[in-house]
Amino acid sequence: MSNWVKTILFLIGSALLTHWIPSSIFRNLDTMVHEFGHAAVTLALSGKVMYIELYRDHSGVTYSTITKPWAIIPVALAGYMTASLFAWFLFSAYAKGKQRLGLQVMLVLSGLSLVLFVRNGFGILFIIGFIVLTLVIMALTPQWLRDIYYLLLAFLCLEESVFGPLSLILYAWGDARQAGDATNLALRTGIPAIVWASFFTLFALWCAKRAVQAFLGRNKRAKSSSRYSPSASYRD
Repeated sequence: MSNWVKTILFLIGSALLTHWIPSSIFRNLDTMVHEFGHAAVTLALSGKVMYIELYRDHSGVTYSTITKPWAIIPVALAGYMTASLFAWFLFSAYAKGKQRLGLQVMLVLSGLSLVLFVRNGFGILFIIGFIVLTLVIMALTPQWLRDIYYLLLAFLCLEESVFGPLSLILYAWGDARQAGDATNLALRTGIPAIVWASFFTLFALWCAKRAVQAFLGRNKRAKSSSRYSPSASYRD
């Protein structure tokens, strides 16, 4: 079976499984990372971030001012691409047995978002709740429960990072003015919004493929090591 087929099946399975779990609130983690990407690139290009808002429906918005007209392009690109790279990072960390590092990165991004950017009520409550829960999971729970929590977050980020830009294609097809970042890029470059939405989707699928390869690679190594564990030997 090709890696692309595995990736598609993996994403479909992830979507089905995560929708059976009462995990809706955690989907805002992907939104937070998306908006953080916008904010970070804005600051890197000497722009000003006024604030970020996160909403209950898993959407978000970054309010900022940009002095360089061309800077809107990298800023608009940053959201979906950051979310896709972050999902890949989570699975790469898992493949290397560094789940704790992944959780620490989540906490750092959450803390920076809370202190620097997020200002609406729901967004603040979500981030505080997420930080507290993650700290409790890291400090007071056994390893198997931490791994389950980590994988739940990783799978949700992976799913959202792909299905988010995929839905953007539908928005761009129906009304190019309602396609968010793709619309902003279309207005600045003259390239249709649906082309930008397709680019985000392809990039997300490429990152998802690498994430799935990392996840399956770790599982294969674990099975192999358990099957061929070295036995003790004695030589006189």
